[in-house]
Amino acid sequence: MAAEPLVYIRGRLVPASQASVSIYDFGIVLGATVTDLLRTFRHEPYRLEDHVRRFYDSCKYARITPPISAEETAGITRELARHNAEAAGAELAVVYFITPGENFVYAGSAVAGGGKLMPTFCIHSFPLPFHLFRRFFESGLHLVTPSTRHVPPECIDPKIKNRSRLHWWLAEQEAHLVDPGAMPLLLDLQGNLTETSGSNFLLVKNGTVYSPAPRNILLGVSRKVVIELCGKLGIPFAERDLQVYDAVTADEAFVTTTPYCMAPVTHFNGVMIGDGAVGGPVFNRILDAWGHEVGIDIREQVTGAKAADSID
Repeated sequence: MAAEPLVYIRGRLVPASQASVSIYDFGIVLGATVTDLLRTFRHEPYRLEDHVRRFYDSCKYARITPPISAEETAGITRELARHNAEAAGAELAVVYFITPGENFVYAGSAVAGGGKLMPTFCIHSFPLPFHLFRRFFESGLHLVTPSTRHVPPECIDPKIKNRSRLHWWLAEQEAHLVDPGAMPLLLDLQGNLTETSGSNFLLVKNGTVYSPAPRNILLGVSRKVVIELCGKLGIPFAERDLQVYDAVTADEAFVTTTPYCMAPVTHFNGVMIGDGAVGGPVFNRILDAWGHEVGIDIREQVTGAKAADSID
């Protein structure tokens, strides 16, 4: 029998079956939760320092102080990833989340610490479900811009990765009315392109990779990798306000995200992008370079999920 995955919660590593969050927690009561997610390659956490740094920056912005240092978090992440990857025999997504703790008004006498907030900090993992992403590389993504708009940075800065995400749920339901397999990409209040619920959006025009302006998007770690790879490959990269017109008339488009790194976009609001190829020449150059960096054929890992789920 495979070993049960471990979860770090409230200062301890415990079996997943023993990990729980109180119904009185501010993460449940208010959705007040800061989060981050990284993945492994060959059982090793990828871009660990980038993810830990972003998580701690998000915590500072949210006025939630983690109970341990960034260095301790990185160490626990490595330990948990080693154990859980071996137990699952698979590549992992590793999740951080932290809340302010329990709402003492809701909890009443049940609250720990005599009414003093004690953050709930958890690190857990799950096997990456590559089979769910396979279609992205076989037929490409269809992005739809729903009527729901992105929360403006004057309310919650999108550079803070958080779980106050009801607007994303609503946007997804709208997009699925258009196409059950579509993914929503939200516009800001001025009609500029922003991002999807779990990925950054990039497009290619005349050989240059363009990103929406950073004011209205999460500064994704995978997006950062693409910027670095573009520099190494001599591919121009630019940030600017982009509109639906720019996406519809792009030569290529793709998303970047931690679980599957990047995936091609073939349709935008029902309109074919470029010639409809599932991965254009610029996308393929970047994906191949990324695979070379990590020593894995990323496309094959996703599309050949049954063979690639097990790690030698």
